[in-house]
Order: sequence, then C-alpha cells, then structure tokens
Amino acid sequence: MVSDGEMFRTLPFPFDGHRFPDALGAVVQRTVLDGTEPAREVVHFSDGSWAIGDGVSDPNLPGAAVATHIWHAIAQNSSIAGLAQMPPGSLARRPGPGEPWQVTALAEDDD
Repeated sequence: MVSDGEMFRTLPFPFDGHRFPDALGAVVQRTVLDGTEPAREVVHFSDGSWAIGDGVSDPNLPGAAVATHIWHAIAQNSSIAGLAQMPPGSLARRPGPGEPWQVTALAEDDD
C-alpha cells in the first residue's frame, strides 16, 4: 500500500520502471476519485503536470476537482497506470471502462 506523504506537481520524466511515481500529484475530478464516473480523459501537460477527468462533467466548477496523489485515481481506474509513459503535451481519451485509450497531441489551446 502506498502511504500518503509528500506530493509533487511534476517529477522528472520519463518515469523509472514505466510506472507513475508514488509521490506524483495530479488534478483529479472528484467523480473519478469517488467512483461515480470512470476516468475517460488523462492529460499530461507540456509543463509536466497531470490531470484526470471523467470526460462528461465540467471539471472547472468549484469543488469539482482536487489535487491528490495520482495513485488514488489509479486505484479507481487501473488502466491509467498504462499511461505512465505518455509524453508531455498529450491527451488520452476513452469512451468508457474496458475501452482502449487513444493518445493524441494536445492542441495548443488545451495546454
């Protein structure tokens, strides 16, 4: 079990062992964290930060998202772990659980 501890917005990339570091933080929609909705979007911004959303509700509403360790989102959506080597400036989307992630470059406006 990973312990709650220090959290970093960015860490050196690429990650060792092709896995997310335990101390990596991300902005994650609460609906993904509580299991109400699956993760349908994962963003690796060009500055090295990460965000995970449900792809159906507005993540910009007050209280809709929180900064937390990325492994909390992985605990709810194990397939996110397979995106650890997604390069900065990328967006992964999927229609729903069990569907493959499609990785594309972020549009300049998205970054």
